Amino acid sequence: MSNWHDHIRFSCFIDPMQPPAKPTDTRRLYQQIADQIRAFIRDRNLPAGARLPPERELALQLGVSRPSLREALIALEIDGRIEIRMGSGVYVCASQDTSERATPAVGESPSEMMQARAMLEGSVVTLASARVTPQTLERVKATLESMRQDGLNGRTQTENDRRFHIAIAEMTGNSVLVRLVGELFDSRHSPISSRMTARTEDSHAWKAAFVEHEVIYRALEARDPQAAVAAMLHHLHASHARWTAESTSASAE
Repeated sequence: MSNWHDHIRFSCFIDPMQPPAKPTDTRRLYQQIADQIRAFIRDRNLPAGARLPPERELALQLGVSRPSLREALIALEIDGRIEIRMGSGVYVCASQDTSERATPAVGESPSEMMQARAMLEGSVVTLASARVTPQTLERVKATLESMRQDGLNGRTQTENDRRFHIAIAEMTGNSVLVRLVGELFDSRHSPISSRMTARTEDSHAWKAAFVEHEVIYRALEARDPQAAVAAMLHHLHASHARWTAESTSASAE
């Protein structure tokens, strides 16, 4: 039987179009791309109210991937430099700051955060599947039932989602892993992640997440580490796609 590491594939989280950051520039990639967009606006003398090129065209002009471009656009919107109008496009806002300052950080890159979660939680769920007990499995099952009930009642699912991933980490018996899983999950409350969440999370997204959680639970119940890793990575990849892929869909074409 192949080692479980053979089943982990992180390529779905890696941006193939992005060159490595320059050693002297330690800022997040979305900040660097946001500065490129600022320069694009400045060099073309685009006035307030001007519409930026469609997302596909802008990504090609800047030589960046669309997921990374979306993060940069969200950062610029938070900074008040642009406005994303769903179904219409991306528009330049009247600048309140005439200086050419760099784009400020507004949290970890959602793509990088999900890549980190995949690396960590893929290992966590493997260890958890080897240490399953009826009691710890019941705690995971309880989070699923709570998620089901809150979904039926139209309540937010974020806390149930967190409890599910924490309950799996607790199966390992390693308090450091529990803390790290919680800290990575909580980074979704940063300004950039919260803005993306507001644009993308709805009842359909949570229904999909619930089904993915069930598959993870069944793999843990079966004490199957390979199935558990595959289910966890599929869930995090699908979450990443739901979270970031359409967050600026107004400018997609």
